[in-house]
Amino acid sequence: MKPFGTISTTALFLLLGLAVPAHARQEKQEEKSSPPKQEQQAKPQKQEQAKPEKQAQAKPEKQQQAKPQQQQKQQQQAKGQQKQQQQQAKSEKQQEQKTQQQAKGQQKEQQQQAKSEKQQQAKSGKQQQEQAKSTKQQHQQLRTVSSHGAPQRSQQAMATQRSQPELRLSERGSGHIPDDRFRSHFGNGHRFHMGNPVMVDGYSRFQYGGYWFGFVDPWPADWYYTDDFYIDYVDGGYYMYNPYYPGARFAITVVI
Repeated sequence: MKPFGTISTTALFLLLGLAVPAHARQEKQEEKSSPPKQEQQAKPQKQEQAKPEKQAQAKPEKQQQAKPQQQQKQQQQAKGQQKQQQQQAKSEKQQEQKTQQQAKGQQKEQQQQAKSEKQQQAKSGKQQQEQAKSTKQQHQQLRTVSSHGAPQRSQQAMATQRSQPELRLSERGSGHIPDDRFRSHFGNGHRFHMGNPVMVDGYSRFQYGGYWFGFVDPWPADWYYTDDFYIDYVDGGYYMYNPYYPGARFAITVVI
């Protein structure tokens, strides 16, 4: 029995001796295998720490790169605004010049119109003076003409003459009778009786030789519509002559 007990005790120590080294080896292996895990855990931390630093370093670089672009954009915007202001100022200046030119044109036109009206008034006044002078000369000539050889007029003819309405005078026109027609129907060799004037378009008219004539001068008091007359072209105008009153003439115009 004792030898068996000794063997059992010896076997137990052997088992414990084997178990302790095995356990130690297992702990040692675990220790060897654990550092890589810690390294794996530390590696992301280092990467996370390095990433913000890298981003922090990259951000000023991007900002430094973006800053000149922003300044260039601002300069371009400033240049565009300056160009727009210059164009607007130029347009306003052109508009102002155009307005000034229009004002000068209107002023010049008004001055020309006033000058034309003044010249027209002067011309009209001169014509009236010449007409009055011509009428006065005619009346003076009529007063100096001798009554010897004057036509004998009946009381009835005188009454008929006085009953005629006052003549409506016309302005001298530009109507012209062709030379061949004038020679065949007008001049001292072609006398006619005018007869009583008629109203045409509001003016006094008479007809002879295929033409209508208007009265430019007032009718002489001593002339009668039943007298003999002839028409002649003198001093650039047409005149009616009465053979009973030599030297006296009466301005008329050809109505076209």
